Amino acid sequence: MNVSQPAFIFRGSIVHMTRRTFLPAAAVAPLAMAAARKGRLKQSVCRWCYKDIALDDLAREASRMGIKAMDLIGPDEWPVVKKYGLTPTMTTGGGTIPDGLNRKENHAKIEQQFRENIPVAAAAGVPNVITFSGNRRGQPDAEGLDNCVLGLNRVKALAEDKGVTICLELLNSKVNHKDYQCDHTAWGVEVIQRVGSPRVKLLYDIYHMQIMEGDVIRTIQENISHIAHFHTGGVPGRHEIDGTQELNYRAVAEAIVKLGFQGYMAHEFVPLRDPMKSLAEAVELCDV
Repeated sequence: MNVSQPAFIFRGSIVHMTRRTFLPAAAVAPLAMAAARKGRLKQSVCRWCYKDIALDDLAREASRMGIKAMDLIGPDEWPVVKKYGLTPTMTTGGGTIPDGLNRKENHAKIEQQFRENIPVAAAAGVPNVITFSGNRRGQPDAEGLDNCVLGLNRVKALAEDKGVTICLELLNSKVNHKDYQCDHTAWGVEVIQRVGSPRVKLLYDIYHMQIMEGDVIRTIQENISHIAHFHTGGVPGRHEIDGTQELNYRAVAEAIVKLGFQGYMAHEFVPLRDPMKSLAEAVELCDV
């Protein structure tokens, strides 16, 4: 990622963030009166889900809701969110969803991306960078696992030195990301265990793992030491985390808090209703 570019490279696509104001007056008023949060679970929001809302507006209203951070934004956007007291919690590390660490021929390029992006993140106080396994394309899972370990071993010392955590994301290969290799918790945990670094962990996307394997709370409880970050999303559809979907996010949030988790849970659902009202409701739901 060229840190001076105006667009953020997210999951292999260039996302140009719009700057037009989108917030209707009716949505702003209730947010201004947001109650104080318990704060036991630090909540974040993923920028791309609200790409039609000006970043200033999103950051300001998120802060009023009690949100502490924003995910998946680039360096040119960090000063904006920091202005409202938000932490940029996750940015580009290396690789893309289809072309990731499971291929040795990708390692040199991905390593270079990490060596450029990790120091920039560290200097700005961004705690996490994201990475991906890549798609199988006929590759056996055992071979892909070996290669991911090799690739992460090339950069783990840099992450440790800079105090930035590399997060390997768990994604579903059933609905959204066909053929993606890191699609089960056990496979991802094996990678993390074999790398053996406190700065290489999993991004456990609750939406994706509910689709692939369910049993979310027990899986989180058994593997929390290998998880650095969470994403949310309603199942099915990746929309609001309310009564229209099958997960009980309050119970999930309570379980995470009881484990003493100190990282962030970022909302990564695409709202179907008034976006800021839906986000405010999600923050209230997960404020346990």
